[in-house]
Amino acid sequence: MSEFDRHIYIKDADIYTDAEKELLNGLFRPVNRLEIADKEDFKKEIDRYVTALKTLCVCLKKYHDQNVIILLDEYDVPLENAYYSGFYDEMAGFIRSLFESALKTNDALQFAVVTGCLRISKESIFTGLNHLQISSVYNNGYEEAFGFTQAETEQMLIDYGMEDRIEEAKEWYDGYLFGNTEIYNPWSIIKYVSSIAVNHMKFPEPYWANTSSNQIIKDMIWQADDEMKHELDILIHGGTIEKQIHEDITYDDIHEYGDNLWNFLFFTGYMKKVSERRDEQNEEKIYLTMKIPNIEIRSIYTNQISNWLKKQVKDTDRSVLHKAVLLGDTDAVAGYVTGLLKKSISVFDSDESFYHGFFLSLLYGVPDYAPQSNREEGDGRPDIVLYPENPTDPAIIFEVKTRKKFNEMEAGLKEAYEQIRDKKYEEGVLEDGYMGVKSYGICFCKKSCIVGRYEQAE
Repeated sequence: MSEFDRHIYIKDADIYTDAEKELLNGLFRPVNRLEIADKEDFKKEIDRYVTALKTLCVCLKKYHDQNVIILLDEYDVPLENAYYSGFYDEMAGFIRSLFESALKTNDALQFAVVTGCLRISKESIFTGLNHLQISSVYNNGYEEAFGFTQAETEQMLIDYGMEDRIEEAKEWYDGYLFGNTEIYNPWSIIKYVSSIAVNHMKFPEPYWANTSSNQIIKDMIWQADDEMKHELDILIHGGTIEKQIHEDITYDDIHEYGDNLWNFLFFTGYMKKVSERRDEQNEEKIYLTMKIPNIEIRSIYTNQISNWLKKQVKDTDRSVLHKAVLLGDTDAVAGYVTGLLKKSISVFDSDESFYHGFFLSLLYGVPDYAPQSNREEGDGRPDIVLYPENPTDPAIIFEVKTRKKFNEMEAGLKEAYEQIRDKKYEEGVLEDGYMGVKSYGICFCKKSCIVGRYEQAE
């Protein structure tokens, strides 16, 4: 309604026919939900909106004696919202009728510019339109119109005295390839410059992630099958995947095939083209090698993976693990944790703080024990200690290590044992007044872990 309000000055001009006056008055009449008594009333109200843009164009042309230009930004946002709210078909039908009225059978139209994430020529709502000239992330002649170029970004940083942040900005917000031109995310780089200009010590942030629901990434990770998890593993660790390109992806097609989802992510900015090739046996098929474009987008994937794993931990029956911990069954502990990790995506390889937090979260709820992390004991801070509520039960220490190679995991356990011994963790726990203590080393490598009991030498 705000666009109609902007042109309210045309409403009372004495230049329209009676039919045009009736239509024009309808545009400026607010919706009264009390007047919508049945489906027929609702249909009439929808029909009023379907023809609204065309009616406005016709009246504007008559008032100004010039054809009208329509600028429509993010045409597919209503489709996305409708898709996740369960009325995609109804919204697609409405927008199809709206566009056919405003963009096809509109003699008052000079031209229109429509923007969105999805390529519009193949989207089903555009099937009735002709003479569309498409510029997309994959194929376009207006590369510099999609964001800031490297030269523009560097000049902006220099103008704000941020020459020392050029490389950091590139790693975080560059990486989008339109045609053969590298493009920065304009929203993110503006927010970055604005923040750093105020506080030069401030770290970069995933600004785009903070303004978007990123629902498609969440859906992909939470519904991923084994093949998709493997591909996510590759991408998160800086690798590439190859997929056939389909430019006719719609929201309704996303989960029909796995390749559709990757195509959708490519066209919506979550993937970047590295190279392309044509199938030698079928020249109609083109394959893209793709990767995650920058740190900002990578953080969206990793945050969703972390949230997914937390939910997996929350929804998993941990009583089996807790029983194994209390019995000192190291094989059962290792088997349980490894099984849970294998369902996940190994984005946090070699990140000891992740494995520490992950294992700690599994230990909450051990009967009659309270887990503590990095509490001072002896000459240091053991990673995790389970303190008993019953003073006759032993405290249980876990020292966590990580390794990059599977054949180094035993060495990781040895390092954990040495740290327990050298830092006198057990002595510290006993000095606190506990009547007994048991200590374990646990070493992680990717989606595997091993657990061993520390035996103090006599």
